Amino acid sequence: MSDLEDFDGNSPKRRNRALIDRGEVAVSALVVVPIFSQHLQSKTVASGDANPIRRSDSARLEEAAGLAAAIELDVTDVLRVPLNSLRPATLIGKGKLAEIGERIAHDHISLVIMDCALSPIQQRNLEKEWNCKILDRTGLILEIFGRRAQTKEGRLQVELAHLNYQKGRLVRSWTHLERQRGGIGFMGGPGETQIEADRRALQEKIGRLEKDLEQVRRTRGLHRSNRQKVPHPVVALVGYTNAGKSTLFNRLTGSEIFAKDLLFATLDPTLRTLALPHGRNIILSDTVGFISDLPTHLIAAFRATLEEVLEADVILHVRDISHEDTAAQAEDVANVLKDLGIRTDEDPRIIEVWNKIDLLDEDERSSLVTLAQQQSRSVATEQMQPVALSALSGEGEELLLSSIEEKLAEKENLLSLRLGYEDGEGLAWLYRHCDVLERSDDEDGVLLQVRVPDKFQSEVHSRFKIA
Repeated sequence: MSDLEDFDGNSPKRRNRALIDRGEVAVSALVVVPIFSQHLQSKTVASGDANPIRRSDSARLEEAAGLAAAIELDVTDVLRVPLNSLRPATLIGKGKLAEIGERIAHDHISLVIMDCALSPIQQRNLEKEWNCKILDRTGLILEIFGRRAQTKEGRLQVELAHLNYQKGRLVRSWTHLERQRGGIGFMGGPGETQIEADRRALQEKIGRLEKDLEQVRRTRGLHRSNRQKVPHPVVALVGYTNAGKSTLFNRLTGSEIFAKDLLFATLDPTLRTLALPHGRNIILSDTVGFISDLPTHLIAAFRATLEEVLEADVILHVRDISHEDTAAQAEDVANVLKDLGIRTDEDPRIIEVWNKIDLLDEDERSSLVTLAQQQSRSVATEQMQPVALSALSGEGEELLLSSIEEKLAEKENLLSLRLGYEDGEGLAWLYRHCDVLERSDDEDGVLLQVRVPDKFQSEVHSRFKIA
């Protein structure tokens, strides 16, 4: 029996693995990035399982290393492994398998990160071949999520996603699971295998978590209903992980939520109020970042959180416009939003935010700002032209806020009102519930230009006797 299947808690390798799992020792990790040939990619795209925009190899290597760094692994190297064909048992061929195995043994690697999805059998076979722990891309993202989650809701969502991931992997390292428990009754019968019992226990726990998250969803719905009673529209930030959403959130709201050049720095949603240039308050919502090849069950687990995006009045799609794969990242975000029922090419609530222009040289930045200004609004969807900005320096911030106001105004009506000076209560009501754009005072009273939300249209007409 190999060390991976050794259940003696006193074995040195098992004790070391326990320390690693608790984060008490540094983990030496090797990151392996399979690069599929054009032929393999064409087959995948034809089947509808992949993004048609090809990512650069260098960006994939950088992202894979960034994911490993997000849980503070000691990455010894990032290996690019070209693949012309896929092996069902191990994904990669025998020659490359042996070559990597020698590297693992020589460098005393404790963990190998495979930057792709592995089947349970592939993961188990690779662990046997290389005699070390293997994490695929999904498993690594779950590890990151588990360390980032701070709220009870976040921890529930991570645990649910992790259990769904583990459910199909019980065979990975447990050889005793073929043993059977005895049946009930005189004849006994074949009974229930241990793996069946474990799967049943997992399914029961998944059911409990889903009920808990359904309660979270209902609570969020109640909070949204309460917010709808006050005139605070919701503006949600979405985008690829590390696109600068949290930095922009902090810049706009003056908050100090965790923002770092790190993948998945934000996991739990954050809400803050923000005053727009004309004085109207909105609620700004920061959400978890998206990433390529995000597993379906992860999206499902975080649906309660992402419902803030579904209900938002304005959606800011933040893009790292300086990244070489910005177009591919934008399409990944579009695919996740599509799974949630939002089509970025049709939804009129979306404003694209081209962030990190401070990382471009002067000529690139100037050209990009000009391009954003020249991109005309889509008549069919009413989508606005992009806003080029730097969340770090604040360049373009005023244009973004003006764009948010303009987008909100598309669903609301402008109205001119004259109030007498004696109607102080009516004036205060308008400032509380509407967006007062202009005000002029003369001897006859106060002349106001206001934008009235749809929900207060009838009350305004009734209160101020407007025909």
